[in-house]
Amino acid sequence: MEMVMKMGAQSPVVIFSRSTCCISHTIETLIRNFGANPIVYELDRLQNGKELERALVDLGCQQIVPVVFIGNELVGGSNEIMSLNIRDKLKQLLIKANAIWV
Repeated sequence: MEMVMKMGAQSPVVIFSRSTCCISHTIETLIRNFGANPIVYELDRLQNGKELERALVDLGCQQIVPVVFIGNELVGGSNEIMSLNIRDKLKQLLIKANAIWV
């Protein structure tokens, strides 16, 4: 769990995904469209991907991917990101995390 938290703090936006997950790709594209440049960890391509998946579950993530950290905080998965976007709060969160500038 500590490893995941450290990885989530490496950039203003960190996404844990799988290379074959279309929802992960959609969330990454949404965040990039705001101008952010997230670090993306594709769990299926990492040697310790299974260990990271277990740590994400231990953190309370109900779905394994995508899992998004913004500003060193675990925001959640696709439902949480889409909800923030619909309520016009995702951009504000990205600005607050210094992931984008106005």
